[in-house]
Amino acid sequence: QGNMAFAGKYEFEGDENYDDFVKKIGLSSDKVEMGRNCKIVTEVVQNGNDFTWIQHFPGGRTTTNIFTIGKEAEMETMGGKKFQATVKMEDGKIVADFPNYRHTSEICGGKLVEISTASGVVYKRTSKRIA
Repeated sequence: QGNMAFAGKYEFEGDENYDDFVKKIGLSSDKVEMGRNCKIVTEVVQNGNDFTWIQHFPGGRTTTNIFTIGKEAEMETMGGKKFQATVKMEDGKIVADFPNYRHTSEICGGKLVEISTASGVVYKRTSKRIA
């Protein structure tokens, strides 16, 4: 896995266990509806261990997380809450512990695979590379 493995633009392709997961993390019902089958485009800019991770939502809303592997950074959750986290790299995966779930991202067969785990519920989102 090269240094620039994550850089690119990815479009939502499919997910598993969305409803169970968002219930576990307590997302409000309007946010739950907004996020269901949402064609999120994830844009990753990578410079060594420095990342800018942007999620573009339909309708123009974006969430941007800027972090460096191994250093604490301010991050934003799916629900829009800000928190401090130290993002790690484990076996080629980016790992971050959010307040009520653990999130990993990896590139698998040219796709961005994100897995979030909360109280035993595993939510998997797959996005295909578009740029």
